[in-house]
Amino acid sequence: MRVIALPEAHAGDHGPVSLALGNFDGVHVGHQAVIADACAAARVHGATLAAAVFAPHPKAYFQPDAPPFRIQSDAQRRRALAACGVETLFEIRFDAGMARMDDADFVQTILVDGARAAHVSVGFDYHYGRARMGDAQTLRRHGEAYGFGVGIAAPILANGEKISSTGIRAALAAGDLAQAHAQLTRPFAIEGSVIDGFRRGRTIGVPTANVALGAYTRPRFGVYATRTDLGDGVLRAGVSNCGVKPTVAGDHAPLLETHLFDFDGDLYGRTIETQLLHFLRAERKFDSFEALRAQIVQDAAEARALLAGAQA
Repeated sequence: MRVIALPEAHAGDHGPVSLALGNFDGVHVGHQAVIADACAAARVHGATLAAAVFAPHPKAYFQPDAPPFRIQSDAQRRRALAACGVETLFEIRFDAGMARMDDADFVQTILVDGARAAHVSVGFDYHYGRARMGDAQTLRRHGEAYGFGVGIAAPILANGEKISSTGIRAALAAGDLAQAHAQLTRPFAIEGSVIDGFRRGRTIGVPTANVALGAYTRPRFGVYATRTDLGDGVLRAGVSNCGVKPTVAGDHAPLLETHLFDFDGDLYGRTIETQLLHFLRAERKFDSFEALRAQIVQDAAEARALLAGAQA
């Protein structure tokens, strides 16, 4: 998949595209409907299937002190979009200039001059331009003026509720992985570089690979059965604790600490991706490290059984 930065790109750098436009954090079922609409139009127009997203996310610009909320890293989002058939990804730099841009300027600068869109697909509730002044209907009028088609995807419902990134974040916070995974169409996964920790896990026989949660939305703190990709495409079974290590004295930044079964190797500095597959129990404080170790042994046995059952 080709990645192009906007508004730096010029129309001559690529051919016409059928563009799925949105933030696409999660690339969930609702987002996939927008992409499918753009894909159908691409065949009609003989255009390349493309997507356009903001980087950074506008919320991170307007609310820099808001709690972490991302469902995916930018790299994960790129991979998910590529899996949907997107051939070109426009990453729109969101800064003060973009925040001031009205809907007409956005269409001219980004969609026409930058993306060279033959068609643009959006969700029914999409807004763009300064103070969210533009919506799907104003986009349709701009399309008529500039000569590009506009598709508006209807909401996708689950149990009568619109599937949304907000709903998926709520499901993750509640530990409801089944709902989150069904709406994402893939397991929720945390990706990051393995950092050095206190190495206390090694002293009790359960070494862990620790990854900071960073900008990720916080799933329910607790213990999960997981599978981890170490960068080689192989998913290795394990058990992970997501949280702040209440048994260890002091204030600790949230981490995902993953113990990989039947693995012995140095992972420090490597980028790994861990899928949270089954929620086992809530995080809690133990009276001693021996009690913690005994619980980890029990958690590991439960995780092994669940993951083995999933493969059967």
